[in-house]
Amino acid sequence: MNTSQSPSASGETSISMTVIDLVAQADGADPLETEPLYHAIDPDILDSLPDADGFSRLEFSYQGYTVSVTDGTDGVEISLAETGVSVDESSGDLIDTEFST
Repeated sequence: MNTSQSPSASGETSISMTVIDLVAQADGADPLETEPLYHAIDPDILDSLPDADGFSRLEFSYQGYTVSVTDGTDGVEISLAETGVSVDESSGDLIDTEFST
């Protein structure tokens, strides 16, 4: 499991860019080589989640991963899990990061 702290929403990095960077990192690719995020979800809606009343969790599929965005105690938490299941029926690796708001 890989955990890191991301800049705040008022800082330089948005939730949508954090998702793109995490997927690129997991794939060992350049973020510019990933599928456009808007094919999976509206990035503006994703970036507005910390300000949304009642937001607690959102999941969506993006480039072979299930992306979970959760309202955590220290900010928004973003996790990736591979959508495929291996031969031994175990799920893929989980990559976590926290995005403070």
